[in-house]
Amino acid sequence: MINFRYHVVSLAAVFLALAVGVALGVAFVDSDDAGAGGGDSRADAAEQAFENAFADASSGLVGQGLTDRRVVVVTTPGARSSEVDDLTARISDAGGTVVGEVTLTTKLLDSANRQFAEQIAEQSAADVPGVQSGDDSYSRIGAALARALTGDPELDEQASTIRSAFEQGGLIDLPSAPTQRADLALVVIGPTSADSARGEILAAVTSQLSTSGAGAALVGPSTTSVDGGVLDQVRSSDGAGSFSTVDVTDLAAGRLVSVLALVRSAAGQNGSWGTTRSADGQLPQ
Repeated sequence: MINFRYHVVSLAAVFLALAVGVALGVAFVDSDDAGAGGGDSRADAAEQAFENAFADASSGLVGQGLTDRRVVVVTTPGARSSEVDDLTARISDAGGTVVGEVTLTTKLLDSANRQFAEQIAEQSAADVPGVQSGDDSYSRIGAALARALTGDPELDEQASTIRSAFEQGGLIDLPSAPTQRADLALVVIGPTSADSARGEILAAVTSQLSTSGAGAALVGPSTTSVDGGVLDQVRSSDGAGSFSTVDVTDLAAGRLVSVLALVRSAAGQNGSWGTTRSADGQLPQ
């Protein structure tokens, strides 16, 4: 029998969806004005103040869904620090522990450096499953990174060796060096111009982070999911089904949805949420 708590949670999710859709609908629908160059989807300060308060009031929907979960935050150049900070705080509110932050550099995300990055992966993680047998270069590179960042909590010698090799090669930066390996990975991108190669690279790396651990989510602002945008390319990739995506991190409610997506990914329920360009609606139900 469906219990009372189920009804409450279901109704709360419905009200959240309605509130986001009605009060913040302008920001959650397709907008030609946003473009791929980094426009701000927030209409004005009053709307933003309401939206922040709404996200805070709705945070109970996440509850303690990340209790005992270790999360590594992976960012790309252009990711907004204010969004990353808020996402980190919301992970903690949900009971999770952020074990560190890693930035994938422009050098790693430039396909012209593919061979160099692949050599770093092969030299530092030759015996890691997937590094030699991956379907493509960035799957192999992602497998090496995943061995360094996700899996069992112990930051063993091999994980440290891989991380050092990638850092010394200029492929990653360590704003907050991980103290443990993580269960989950949250990949945060910024409002970049359309770049299909970068989308494919991020999809391959995020897929490896997800399968090496307990799940992953790749999230970014609404401008990244327009036709040809980075997140649009990610969602069209072969490996997109192995992790969740959200395209509204430029909204406080969207960052709440991002944490919900990470909770769902940990439960093996990946999806695509956010604007009307998202296949699974505004938020996980």
